[in-house]
Amino acid sequence: MRRLTVPLILAAVLGLLVTLAQGGGLDLYTQSVLMFMGINVIMSASLNLINGHMGEFACGHAAFMAVGAYVSSLITVALFAQDTVFGAPLLPESLSVAFFPLALLAGAAVASLFGLLVAIPSFKTRGDYLAIVTIAANYIVKSAIENIDAIGGARGFMGMRRVTTAMESTAELPWMLIWCFVTAVFCVWVIRRYVTSTYGKGVMAICQDEVAAEIMSVNTNRIKLVTFMLSSGLAGLAGGLFAHVVGYVNPGSFTILKSTEAMVMVYMGGMGSISGSVISAVAFTLLLEALRPLQILKWVIIPLILILLMMFRPEGIMGNKELSDVFPRLKKYFKFK
Repeated sequence: MRRLTVPLILAAVLGLLVTLAQGGGLDLYTQSVLMFMGINVIMSASLNLINGHMGEFACGHAAFMAVGAYVSSLITVALFAQDTVFGAPLLPESLSVAFFPLALLAGAAVASLFGLLVAIPSFKTRGDYLAIVTIAANYIVKSAIENIDAIGGARGFMGMRRVTTAMESTAELPWMLIWCFVTAVFCVWVIRRYVTSTYGKGVMAICQDEVAAEIMSVNTNRIKLVTFMLSSGLAGLAGGLFAHVVGYVNPGSFTILKSTEAMVMVYMGGMGSISGSVISAVAFTLLLEALRPLQILKWVIIPLILILLMMFRPEGIMGNKELSDVFPRLKKYFKFK
């Protein structure tokens, strides 16, 4: 029964959100905040896989988000929207709901392959060089997109709003809210399963001592590549959702500032803590919305909060612990694997 507790609670929460959205209990602004929470959960948890669980230091996660955003957007717009580049839609609107997750997965797959291209040269180095390589990758992706006129260049790419409208025409439901919730839960589940698996134990071993892990016959190079590809692919999923929630993307959405947001969430939540990633993503999204009236000043206040957090709780909100470690009695009721 404990195995079913978490799925039943998540299904109940999703049902409640859909009912409230359909009944007018959640206005569009609240729905958008909830969707950005889901996207931030994916970004925070996926980056934590590299920086927290594996002990490496990546700084350009927005690059993989951008790849996923553009690839999934190009696919969905070509299939289900009238566009000046692609012309008439290739498939009827009624198939949009079924094909949307496939487009997201395609974006994630391409982001994962791009992650492999970044990881191969990166992991031949040690120390802080991964940070430099990933920052460079972030700038390369942004500059490349800016110079491809076929996808809008610096002006950006649009048409995803027509795709979400096609899904709502098929069945009148808050589809993007549903996809954000389901994808965030899926990503957390995948990361949880990965780090607790026998293979994933190698990730922890690399974090503790890479040389000792190699002596114990752990194939550190392969584990680092697989982990980096998994993290990149999940960031690509977040990018696909982001593009369709906003309905418009341009290279300016995926600058080093977006990568910094992901790092802030990781360090705020705690290195190597999935629960911490979720909590910090929710808190960070709410903080951004609360400080939105201050405009540019919020980027003075948020770093100050981070500095204070590092001074008084350098290990982050959760440290490297999970909720079940902080509240062991929860194990009587929950079993989340």
